[in-house]
Amino acid sequence: VQLQASGGGLVQAGGSLSVSCAASGRTFSTYTVGWFRQAPGKEREFVAVISWDGHSTYYADSVKGRFTISRDNAKNTVYLQMNSLKPEDTAVYYCAAGDHYYDTDLEDVYDYWGQGTLVTVSS
Repeated sequence: VQLQASGGGLVQAGGSLSVSCAASGRTFSTYTVGWFRQAPGKEREFVAVISWDGHSTYYADSVKGRFTISRDNAKNTVYLQMNSLKPEDTAVYYCAAGDHYYDTDLEDVYDYWGQGTLVTVSS
């Protein structure tokens, strides 16, 4: 599976942005997909995850209630809708895919990673 993250950009605080993760490979619909982010000078951190069928999601406390993860398996794409953005959401956002839906906040669970897309939130 190859993943391609896109949709990043510059947005003002309080604004919204949606990033996408497009995948190649016919088995994408069987994978758990997560979003992680890495802010300048910080370690990469978990943001959100969605199960293969879209029925289960889980969010980091820092984004809960503001971000929504969804997927369209017919389009081999996972989305991350980000609302009420804050300057501290500024980071490179990465999508990742893995076989399992447990310990999904841990990077080691994921087998495939996209290249990342930069989201910058100005104050």
